[in-house]
Amino acid sequence: MIYTKEVENMCPVAKGAKHEPAPIPEEGKWVHSKKIEDISGFTHGVGWCAPQQGACKLSLNVKNGVIEEALVETIGCSGMTHSAAMAAEVLQGKTILEALNTDLVCDAINTAMRELFLQIVYGRTQSAFSDDGLAVGAGLEDLGKGLRSQVGTMYGTLAKGPRYLEMTDGYVTGIALDEDDEIIGYKFINFGKMMDFIKAGDDAATAYEKASGQYGRVQDAVRVIDPRKE
Repeated sequence: MIYTKEVENMCPVAKGAKHEPAPIPEEGKWVHSKKIEDISGFTHGVGWCAPQQGACKLSLNVKNGVIEEALVETIGCSGMTHSAAMAAEVLQGKTILEALNTDLVCDAINTAMRELFLQIVYGRTQSAFSDDGLAVGAGLEDLGKGLRSQVGTMYGTLAKGPRYLEMTDGYVTGIALDEDDEIIGYKFINFGKMMDFIKAGDDAATAYEKASGQYGRVQDAVRVIDPRKE
């Protein structure tokens, strides 16, 4: 350590107070975190690129400071999906400090990593009060059956009104309208389920039928329109 002459000439004064860092909740324990390896938990971060035309939700399962599991979800930008593919290869095995200082290819993913880092080092995690945390594989549970991201896509204009395009249920094939042309339900096809049926041996038509569903008062509709065509 190099000291200036002024500091060298000072007489030592004892430091009396020992003020520990505040404990944070981690996987069912209260931890005084002082090093990266003191950090554990499953949490999320959301980021955006500079022009804000795309966003990323990043979910990491961290054990003793090391990323054991990563889920990278993106929306709004076609190039971002390729960036997510590269980030998914890069993240596991890094400490969260390494990941924070690694170029994850896309601004939105880098920003999501920054926001996630702030969450986890302050103890704001999904597993804060879960004994031993969440098992590696918990990230897949966020995707549900068919392992597809939970995406909502809606569109509307002043002249023509709203259109439901994609719900958690699936791809919207029709929106049900009443006598006042107000939406009272919708029909959908769940692509994740449909692909599972096809992989199990069903033909495409049968799989389509089995994966179809509806929500709301579709049976009371005056008409059902295709939100992409009508």
